[in-house]
Amino acid sequence: MIFQRGDFSSNSLSKGAVNESLAKVRTFSASSESTAKPTIFLAHKHDDLDDLQGVMGQLEQLGAKIYIDSMDNKMPQETSGVTAARIKKVIKFCNKFILLATGKAIQSYWCNWELGIGDTHKFIEHIAILPMKEKGAADSSWPGNEYLQIYPSIQYEDGTSHYSNGNPIAKGYYVVKPPDVDGVRRYTSFNTWLSKR
Repeated sequence: MIFQRGDFSSNSLSKGAVNESLAKVRTFSASSESTAKPTIFLAHKHDDLDDLQGVMGQLEQLGAKIYIDSMDNKMPQETSGVTAARIKKVIKFCNKFILLATGKAIQSYWCNWELGIGDTHKFIEHIAILPMKEKGAADSSWPGNEYLQIYPSIQYEDGTSHYSNGNPIAKGYYVVKPPDVDGVRRYTSFNTWLSKR
């Protein structure tokens, strides 16, 4: 299942929570940050900020601390080597890496570069794609299907699906690995995935 734009709008953070979250991002230090919550580097296309707020809200409700490079006041105003060095440092520091994989993000040089850095430092156990298509579009129109063949993806199950052994899949968010050689996809609850560091 591929999420669509607006799916997370009901999870948008309140204005106060947004300001608190942004304040934490703006003062984020990869060399001195200490938190009981797992940290997520949330890669995104800057044009997707409307959906980003809802995704941030959902991830924070699930127990994560989010880092968003576009809101980090330690980033230079103009993209440069300093930008790349800071992004690499923060990705390496964060416990998890998630790409908000909209069509624009998939086409973005920077998002793909960040995904490559995440792949290098987070490996398969700590990286996930959150696929998002245009509202009302068919899943087949989403341009990143090859991503789902390489990386685990975040999915929501409504409680009506079943595992291959016939057992029901409980309602909730999951990180689902790509099919293995036997075509089997492994489901891990999002909270379990998030807690593994």
